[in-house]
Amino acid sequence: MAKNVKPYKNSDLSKKEQVTKMFDTISNEYDGLNRVISLGIDVKWRKKVVKLVKASHPKTILDIATGTGDLAIQLTDTHAKKIVGLDLSEGMLAVGRNKIEKRKLGAIIEMVVGDSEDLPFDDNSFDAITVAFGIRNFENLDKGLEEIYRVLKPNGVFVILETSVPTKTPFKQGYKVYTKYILPVIGRLFSKDKIAYSYLSESASVFPYGKELNNILGKIGFINAIALPQTLGVATIYMASK
Repeated sequence: MAKNVKPYKNSDLSKKEQVTKMFDTISNEYDGLNRVISLGIDVKWRKKVVKLVKASHPKTILDIATGTGDLAIQLTDTHAKKIVGLDLSEGMLAVGRNKIEKRKLGAIIEMVVGDSEDLPFDDNSFDAITVAFGIRNFENLDKGLEEIYRVLKPNGVFVILETSVPTKTPFKQGYKVYTKYILPVIGRLFSKDKIAYSYLSESASVFPYGKELNNILGKIGFINAIALPQTLGVATIYMASK
């Protein structure tokens, strides 16, 4: 079961409200700082997600927790006719819309404010659904996954890209040092929100990964769930179907 870590421990706001506030605050700096923190490897991981999705030849794709639209934009390589990027944070979406406009992709990609736990779509609406680095921000993981299952078409693909924890020495120890001590310092130095990157680090360290997350997907009803560790296990791509 996922531990419900919140960004602002002294706030009475719900996790959902806190996450929205946090991403609205850091939206303009998020892309640049994210490249620094991940050493740019996250771009490579997203390309692998696109390759997996493209193999299913989807016509419609929903990218949940789309943020500034990085994955939604890359998913245009699948030749899908319609891609919807959904996020709680209007600040992040605004950055994404500017990127989409510059690339003249507005006819393919639509960015909408929405809640992953109450998706504004009919049952069986999408051929493929993706979530990159956002599933650990769900307030209620099971509810969010149930909604994803509901709007995914039968035989549709669901692909998650999320941080995970290396299990082999010395990578496990090195990851712990980096995420617990170095990443929060980088965040405090360069971010408007001094707490945000401590939260992102803590939430990543306690989120279920590997077989544990696959078991949760199976409980919801997804089938053929597989976990594909990336870069020594610091991230994992999950793929399942309905």
